[in-house]
Amino acid sequence: MRWLGVEYDVVVVGARCAGAPTAMLFARTGYKVLLLDRAAFPADTLSTLYIQQPGVARLSGWGLLDKVRETGCPPLDRVVYELGDVRLAGCANPIGAVSQAYAPRRHLLDQILVDGAVAAGVEFRDHCSVSGLLEEGGRVTGVRCAAPGGKEIVERARLVVGADGMRSTLAGLVGAEKTLEHPRLTCAYYTFWQGPETDFELYEGRQGWVSAVPTNDAVLISAYFPQSRFEEVRADASAHYREGVRVNAPALYEQMARAEQTERLRGTGDQQNFFRQASGPGWALVGDAAHHKDSITARGIGDAFQQAELLTERIGSGLHEEALLDQALKSYAEDLQGQLTDSYQGTLLVAQAEARDKRLALLRAVATSADLTQRYFDTVAGVRPVSELYTPELLALLQR
Repeated sequence: MRWLGVEYDVVVVGARCAGAPTAMLFARTGYKVLLLDRAAFPADTLSTLYIQQPGVARLSGWGLLDKVRETGCPPLDRVVYELGDVRLAGCANPIGAVSQAYAPRRHLLDQILVDGAVAAGVEFRDHCSVSGLLEEGGRVTGVRCAAPGGKEIVERARLVVGADGMRSTLAGLVGAEKTLEHPRLTCAYYTFWQGPETDFELYEGRQGWVSAVPTNDAVLISAYFPQSRFEEVRADASAHYREGVRVNAPALYEQMARAEQTERLRGTGDQQNFFRQASGPGWALVGDAAHHKDSITARGIGDAFQQAELLTERIGSGLHEEALLDQALKSYAEDLQGQLTDSYQGTLLVAQAEARDKRLALLRAVATSADLTQRYFDTVAGVRPVSELYTPELLALLQR
């Protein structure tokens, strides 16, 4: 069989917003890459959909942004955040020529990313599940996977990358431990509505949070609740979802009452917050497999793009030299946690119900200044680090 014993430079497990760009960027470097996914593409998946400006800038740099635009996904250039008596409206500063965010449906985005990988020379196989690893001398050297029909295939590679999500099979197979972890903070339920007219909006009330995200053919409206309420909420998810929107975002609820729900309600109570060991001999993790945080700040897709770029840049042309590869993998893991810790801590603050008063004080201070408001939106989008939000002016306002 052609499949048996073929050696690749890289095998990437998982073909969504972390795995497909990783495969594409390795292929563009000149490596022979195999991309696997257990799903049959195109396929939808649980997602906030929103891609902040840094992520959009990466799509542009990879030559894929026009493909997203061609799907009819609307550009988003206004963000609204409402908490108590404070309402902030604005947009992050542009990154180069990119000033807008986008929120494409995942069955469209993920296919665009896979097509970009294939165009770069990647071999793609969907409906292919990884069941085990090949190892030699303590080093991962390939994967065992099941093709449609159940036949086991063995594929060898110098590097195996796990991009297979928060519950990563590859992470379990290599024994990647969580290096930092915090409790789950929110549960979320969402569905799509035709009719509402919104920007990207986040409302926080006394009983939870509500977000609205315009996408290709509808508006994604999500209701978030404290994790402590998960069992209560899921017992009658539809009623709690509607009540959550009504109480926390009444104006949006009025639009929903006149709109059409286009898909069934979906939800999760498993929004984990962690960093994992992200690399080892012959393997690496990217995307949610390496790092996951509550979806309330909508940073997941942009984080995945950032990690794909970080891993491929750190390895560069050094894949065939074992010592260079090991050092690159070590640097990647260190830099990943260093680059994403700020947004991780910020997300934990947003998702803690008991920190509402602290968030309200911050937003009241930010709202007093156009400069602080711009810095706030830049920080939320990842355009500038959190440290640049806390200016002497803001610190003085918070101490009053």
